Amino acid sequence: MPDSLMYRQDAYVVLETNQPEQIVTPPEMLEKLKVILAQRQNDLPPDLAKFTSVDEQAKYLLETSCDFNVGEGKYLQWYVVRLEK
Repeated sequence: MPDSLMYRQDAYVVLETNQPEQIVTPPEMLEKLKVILAQRQNDLPPDLAKFTSVDEQAKYLLETSCDFNVGEGKYLQWYVVRLEK
């Protein structure tokens, strides 16, 4: 049986074009993805387009990816980090 610690997310490190590195909470990361996806509903990859709501799309993207194509020459990447001493 896998250790439940393996699936815990304390925070995400977010890398964006022309922005400093950020550390955000899981709810903040989900909200960031929702905002981006809401603006891109006419230009989604097939695996995201199959979901009918932005909430479902954002949750799927957060759980299955670590980057999203936000335009030519731009990037959005995120990585799970655990904040323990």
